[in-house]
Amino acid sequence: MTRLHLGADGAERLPRTHPDETTGKERTQRSRTPSLTSTEQQEIDHANASRLQPVVFVHGLWLLSNSWNNWRQLFEAQGYTTLAPGWPDDPETTQEANQDPDVLAHKRLKQVTDHYVAAIGQLQRKQAVIGHSFGGLIAEMLADRGVAAATVAISPAAFRGILVLPLSQLKAAAPLLNPLSVGKSVPLTFEQFQYAFANELDEAEARQLYDAYAVPASSTPLFQGALANFNPWTEDKVDTGNPDHGPLLIIAGVKDHTVPASVSDAAYKRQQKNAGVTQYQNMPGRGIRWPWTMGGRRWPRWRSRSSTSMRRPSKGHSPGGRLPAMEKPPTIDFTRGDGHNDLHRHRELEL
Repeated sequence: MTRLHLGADGAERLPRTHPDETTGKERTQRSRTPSLTSTEQQEIDHANASRLQPVVFVHGLWLLSNSWNNWRQLFEAQGYTTLAPGWPDDPETTQEANQDPDVLAHKRLKQVTDHYVAAIGQLQRKQAVIGHSFGGLIAEMLADRGVAAATVAISPAAFRGILVLPLSQLKAAAPLLNPLSVGKSVPLTFEQFQYAFANELDEAEARQLYDAYAVPASSTPLFQGALANFNPWTEDKVDTGNPDHGPLLIIAGVKDHTVPASVSDAAYKRQQKNAGVTQYQNMPGRGIRWPWTMGGRRWPRWRSRSSTSMRRPSKGHSPGGRLPAMEKPPTIDFTRGDGHNDLHRHRELEL
């Protein structure tokens, strides 16, 4: 098994800001940040009570946190506790979101990231973060803030400095990039969903996913991304040189239309500048939908491939991607689950 070392702070609590250190602007921004839902608070309380290693999942556009249910079951079966906070104001169900789409509008990247920081800031153990699409971008932003013990960004949306813009990405994003959609939440038709999310599936399975998971999405993050390289004050940015962002794995899908592999590859090349462990895996035959349909027969194949990819050393790293911090560090094992007995000694992550 290949291991990513988390360093000596793997079991530390998340940093808190002293009340006297906050500025007026920060207090104003905090007051605008929506509060956590009762479900989110219950998941946080459950995670803390369990004393297990937490894993936090972050969803992207056109989806809700229920898109991570399969993964949560798999990780919990291996001895982890999981959380999947929504974006601010997210409805609880797909049906509710489709009945009241306006509640999903006007979501900005910083607002969403702040919401996740508020949620995971209550955890008593520093969590691993896994995000998908725009959730992958937010996961990178959370790592940039130093609040993730390790991060997995699956087909992450681009941040400022990434100049790749494939035609398939433009087509997949077209429903939100229409000037008439500014400030609105926009649904996908089945045909649009099939192209953007289920292009490698047959129509019957694509329809099942559409009915189960598809919801309208805020156009704001997509416009923020589209203008990021022209706006020096953009919220769509990541400090790739930040030494506090911890180990990072970027995964791409070869058949992905929404975030093509070339975009993920460009993110990896920029993230490689970081002194920490950074790894990349390109998944043959996968589009953007595979994270939330993963389960059963599909999971072992993904797990095996990601383990193999992480055996290759990255530029500037020792063989196996290991940091020379400890001779025989104990592990957090995503494939075998260690329970809570040795959690306070864990300093690395196996994938």
